[in-house]
Amino acid sequence: MYTLSTAEIQMYLKQLGIEDIQPPTLTYLFQLHQAHIRRFSWQTVDIFTGHPASIDLEQSIPLLLSGRSGYCFHLNGAFSTLLRSLGYQVDWHRAGVQPLGTEPRINSFHLGLTVHIEDEQGITQPWIIDVGLGDMPYTPLPLSYGAYAQSPFQYQVAASSIDPKGWRLEHDARASIVGVDIDHQVVSDLEPFQANHEFYSRSAQSPWFDVFLLRQRDEHASHELRGCMLKTIDVTGVQHTEITNQKDWIDQLHDVFGESLSRYSAVEKDDIWKRVQQAHEQWKQTKGLPSYS
Repeated sequence: MYTLSTAEIQMYLKQLGIEDIQPPTLTYLFQLHQAHIRRFSWQTVDIFTGHPASIDLEQSIPLLLSGRSGYCFHLNGAFSTLLRSLGYQVDWHRAGVQPLGTEPRINSFHLGLTVHIEDEQGITQPWIIDVGLGDMPYTPLPLSYGAYAQSPFQYQVAASSIDPKGWRLEHDARASIVGVDIDHQVVSDLEPFQANHEFYSRSAQSPWFDVFLLRQRDEHASHELRGCMLKTIDVTGVQHTEITNQKDWIDQLHDVFGESLSRYSAVEKDDIWKRVQQAHEQWKQTKGLPSYS
């Protein structure tokens, strides 16, 4: 199993704003999980530009160590490797995200994670962790059926209708997905996910192939940037903001989502903005909305 060197662990923790390597406790797990979600957005930037990163750990880990990001396979793959390298018992699971208007599924289009850790009584308990969903729980959830409030969302852990021994994370009604079903069986490598990553990242039929999309979660709110539209959900409700110029767009990418487009030259950033702006204008025309150009 791939593990990080001490130097790589320290580099990873520096990205998370955490100074010290600590014993693998539940408290430290919460700190790591929250920091990872704040630091690394879920995103399709490299898919949109035609430069998708491999989900092999040898590539996804350096991606994050360099301060960049990806989507579920990169984020959960790298984070689980960090946790294992810190001494946590982490399992990988086949999972499936249920988009709005669809039925539940377990189709290996998502990498599910569990951590098994001793409680104060010395009993090992499973926890659901996920830093690879755009508006994921901010803190780990116990693998125990019930409702869990994490502002501004309400989550539900329930039995899966797909796998009788599996489980399901049901999302808030205002979220970007309905829920996620996770298979109870543990997988030992990323092979079950490779073909789906190829589809997601390179197929013209992929829902992310031509979509510039970033999602980020913090303690109080969820943020989504889809092209030129910024959506924020917090306790006050849902706010939509149209970004009308490149400078503001770049600032939002950096300040809200931690994405500086560092891989791309100034000319390439201009080209990305033009593509995003053009797609946004086309979308507005289909909605009968006025243009700002």
